[in-house]
Amino acid sequence: MKKFFYFIASLCMTAMFASCSQNGVTITETEETYTLDNGIVSVMVAKSSGDLVSVRHQGKELLATILTEDGQPDLEKDPPGANPNGLNRGMTDHQYGFWSHDAMGPIGTGDAIATITIDPKKNFGKRAEVSIKGISKGRKMGTGPGASQDGQFAADIDIRFTMEKGQSGVYTYCTFTHPADYPKTAIGEARFCAKLAPMFDWISVDKTVNFHYPKDYFAGDKYVYTAPQYANRAFGWSSTTENIGIYTLNASMEYMSGGPTKIEFMGHRDTNKEAAACMLNYWRSSHYGGAVLSVDEGEEWSKTVGPFMIYVNSGENPEAMYADAKAKLAEESAKWPYEWVEGVNYPKAKERATVTGKFNLNDPYVSGDFVNLNVGLVAPAYTLTENGYNGEVYNDEINWQRDAKNYQFWTIGAADGSFAINNVRPGKYSLYAFTDGVLGEYLKTDIVVEAGQPLDLGELTWTPVRKGEQLWEVGIANRTASEFTMSSGHRDPKIPLKYPEMFPNDVDFVIGQSDPAKDWFYMHIPHTTELGAEASPFFGVMAKGYATPYDIIFDMESVPAGKAILRVAINGTATSKIDVAVNGKEAGTIALRRSDGVISRHGSQAIWYERECEFDASMLKAGKNTLTLTVPAGSVNDGVLYDYVRLELAKN
Repeated sequence: MKKFFYFIASLCMTAMFASCSQNGVTITETEETYTLDNGIVSVMVAKSSGDLVSVRHQGKELLATILTEDGQPDLEKDPPGANPNGLNRGMTDHQYGFWSHDAMGPIGTGDAIATITIDPKKNFGKRAEVSIKGISKGRKMGTGPGASQDGQFAADIDIRFTMEKGQSGVYTYCTFTHPADYPKTAIGEARFCAKLAPMFDWISVDKTVNFHYPKDYFAGDKYVYTAPQYANRAFGWSSTTENIGIYTLNASMEYMSGGPTKIEFMGHRDTNKEAAACMLNYWRSSHYGGAVLSVDEGEEWSKTVGPFMIYVNSGENPEAMYADAKAKLAEESAKWPYEWVEGVNYPKAKERATVTGKFNLNDPYVSGDFVNLNVGLVAPAYTLTENGYNGEVYNDEINWQRDAKNYQFWTIGAADGSFAINNVRPGKYSLYAFTDGVLGEYLKTDIVVEAGQPLDLGELTWTPVRKGEQLWEVGIANRTASEFTMSSGHRDPKIPLKYPEMFPNDVDFVIGQSDPAKDWFYMHIPHTTELGAEASPFFGVMAKGYATPYDIIFDMESVPAGKAILRVAINGTATSKIDVAVNGKEAGTIALRRSDGVISRHGSQAIWYERECEFDASMLKAGKNTLTLTVPAGSVNDGVLYDYVRLELAKN
């Protein structure tokens, strides 16, 4: 009888909780705002801009929103849309959630169009959606970072927020549309930012940046919290006092820039006096080499960023809430593409395709299984003219590492080389692949994906480029500096000062004897002897150093004939060149691409590329040889991160 009583009580409790969590979604509105509420979470959206001015859970405001005496968002003190007078002056800034390119545009240039795109009254409260749309024609949109007072980007902007019954959160997405009759335009830094309430004191970005981070804690500067975006699609903050968490969940990364090696911000504290916890979803990167998005006059272009979820949860501790957020991400990823998205550039599942294939590696020096095989379908590379900070003009080839204009589809292949890329939009693509232990990347162009039609590329032979016999190698070709000493300490702003302590006589690396994990400092920088040098937030160590040689010592049985080719894979650049000498004689200079800020901003990797230096093999000799790589004198922030170094011999 007692068991029966407990069983009935359990059913009643289950029914009660189900009733609480299964309230239908409602939309209420005022002249200024929409409020979407499902009984678990309520959110308020400004009609004039598309800003997210409130997120509430369990009766608590989760954003850093300035509130009136009666607890409502104070939209006079922090007005939606263009607001250069926020706490971070000189650009639009708010203490709540906002897209950097909102639907208002510069103040007084036009009104946004606010509509209910999914009416919960028509679907029994299952789902609700609102749209805030700004028409760009005759004006530019966006007043955020890097924008001028008259705006930045000539494109229509449609910001949407969607809420479902029973879901602890809200989705948001933004569609940018450039009709053919709009002028040439380019977008700068672009992101969604949510500034969070003071209760949030635990940051969770990746396995390292996952710790208690109260307002009064200061550790270096915000760049120490960057991490790979693709590997960390669930990120956010939690409260150790209220046991509430709030996270961004990217169910797909197709709309993000920079591919699977991209490092970016996902969370840090604001740099003003309030120091609000910030949660950032950068879809057009501006750090570590950044990304580009430029549209020509006469070009019809559109891109939908998202939907991604702003997820709210509760738990015993931050680790439990972070784990729950990652589990929720897996659930959301299985739903992609979302079937409820309508009226924007977003193909449904039946309009997408799965692309499969299998790589066979043809390389006499590499055998065994593939390790960390990254395979992607991306837009073909293109050339873009860009202006540098000092007025220089660059003609850059834009490949997937810096492209924000197009969609990208990446997967991790199996150890046997097989792969499947799911949910690919129709279009023309290039297939790229890279894997640990193999220098360079695979490229196959002119791949056409048709709507709803699976595509099997079959067996793909991958023959890595080799210029001749391999004499030696330093490191592992893996697009990181992880195998070199001190790389795990890259988030320490003072890490450049470790080099003169650990290598007072600079690097002497003996092939066959030295260990990269002990004998090769991961950043090749000018050697400073300045006493008392310190790191400055956002600028790194402010000290000068002398030109620094790295000596690579190796033996040759005899004097070879032919050409020697030094092949260098760069993983981050902050200097202009590397001088190469062989046995004390000049052998050439390796010119590098412009700086990506990887050292001053404490990065582990940035833009990857290859360079070569060819010299006459007769410069080598029988017995001991020394090849020297030297970075010029200058700031200790002016150096280079190597991925991999190899010497090859092309005999006559």
